[in-house]
Amino acid sequence: MNNATSKLVKHRQWDAHYQVMHILQKNPHLTQRELSRELGLSLGKLHYCLKALIDKGWIKIENFTQSNTKHRYVYLITPQGIYEKAQMTKEFLNRKIKEYEALRLEIDALKNETMTSRDKK
Repeated sequence: MNNATSKLVKHRQWDAHYQVMHILQKNPHLTQRELSRELGLSLGKLHYCLKALIDKGWIKIENFTQSNTKHRYVYLITPQGIYEKAQMTKEFLNRKIKEYEALRLEIDALKNETMTSRDKK
């Protein structure tokens, strides 16, 4: 895997982790199925992502009903997870600003190109 591909994979994984934490911070009572639907992720990918976040100590899972089936859980973001999410938010914003600036430059260049070709006619 080349450096650009590796970076893209890392960004996608990082974005998924960020989005999971962002949504769970707002609504910790979502089921995995509801969360996967909201994020547009497969249930398997969401489970993998949740496990990674639990292993990092950024979220924890607690059973929130007295149900014998134990199907309902609450996902709690830990203090470390709150700190990491704040850092991720800054990084996410900086990356999106860079992407926006690069896109704006590309749009400007295309506008100039079309104006120049129109002027030649």
